[in-house]
Amino acid sequence: MRPFENCNPIVITVYFLSVIGMLMFSQNPVLLLLGFLGALSYTLMRSRRPSAKSHLFYLLLFVILTLINPLMSHNGKTVLLVINDSPITFEALIYGVVSAGILVTVLYLFRSFSEIMTRDRLLYVFGSLSPKLALILSMGLRYVPLFRERARKISESQKALGLYKEDNILDKIKSDLRVFSILITWALENGITTADSMAARGYGKHRRTYFTLFKFRKSDAILLILTILCSALTLVGMAMGTLDFIFYPTLKFGNLTPLGIAAYSAYGLLSVLPIILETEERLKWKYLQSKI
Repeated sequence: MRPFENCNPIVITVYFLSVIGMLMFSQNPVLLLLGFLGALSYTLMRSRRPSAKSHLFYLLLFVILTLINPLMSHNGKTVLLVINDSPITFEALIYGVVSAGILVTVLYLFRSFSEIMTRDRLLYVFGSLSPKLALILSMGLRYVPLFRERARKISESQKALGLYKEDNILDKIKSDLRVFSILITWALENGITTADSMAARGYGKHRRTYFTLFKFRKSDAILLILTILCSALTLVGMAMGTLDFIFYPTLKFGNLTPLGIAAYSAYGLLSVLPIILETEERLKWKYLQSKI
């Protein structure tokens, strides 16, 4: 087996769609915990230089979204405290934890997806279905970091020229507006240049080819079949109600049956598949190094 990020782009896309889709429509704390542990572990495993700032952002987002629900919704029987005659219930707090956890987990999964799925991979997946959609997605993913880097350079140039000083909030607003104006002008000019370049190279006149050729290997077929089987078993458990979780008026799990246990196990295996493949590849690499 190859590392997960070296698998066929179709397999990677199906995997992420399956994990994210079932997590978003389940509202089940156990599935959330399994998905979060898998997403966080894989993100940390892939990060050569762990960034504490990004994880801190996710933590703050989780805390804020968790607190919003019990402050806005007062459903539930278990009252923890009363603020301005508004009860803060345990059930509403747990609902906020689950909702915020799902959002943070999905963000971690999309982070890994955006790092793995390069422009060539997106064109390979969506090119046959909709070449225009594939082009829009690939260009959009390219311009996000490009605009961020361009905005940083513009801001540093403005500071070097001494056009403003960030002594107060008014100067900060003026500088940000100036940077934004310059960035928009550059984006429009760059868009015209890109369109002319594409037209000059004959875009849209012939069938689009791919710079990178991706082969569908036996290992890709095995991983795809395993992903489909785990997803199907989890979906059956969800459809049969064994993965249901009730928040209001009291917390209550669905009936835990052998089908429910199998569905939890299937989703757990699905969540850690990339970690298993990555660990296997690293162990194999260390073993080969030890033989040198």
